[in-house]
Amino acid sequence: MSKPPAPCSVQTVVTGWTDTLLICRKCSKKLHGGFGGDGRETLRQAVRGALKASGRRGQVGIIEVGCLKICPKRAVTTARASQPGILTLIPEGHPAAALL
Repeated sequence: MSKPPAPCSVQTVVTGWTDTLLICRKCSKKLHGGFGGDGRETLRQAVRGALKASGRRGQVGIIEVGCLKICPKRAVTTARASQPGILTLIPEGHPAAALL
């Protein structure tokens, strides 16, 4: 007889983030970029660049997630962990710095 697996202990990791931005991966793929100076960056890349430029790199966690069930045309659905009841639709070409 084999032993049952040992129970895993729950662990926590301190990130130093002040907020978390969830970005719909499906929306991002449909746009094939659409953000940044030349329109070739994904929303994730554009937000990271804006955070870096503002000196806030590492303060906001940016995580691409599966479908958030709101599928706008020519926009990306996002959610902030600090505002779980609100989904934000970011239109293609919107300046990432304005999101900060």
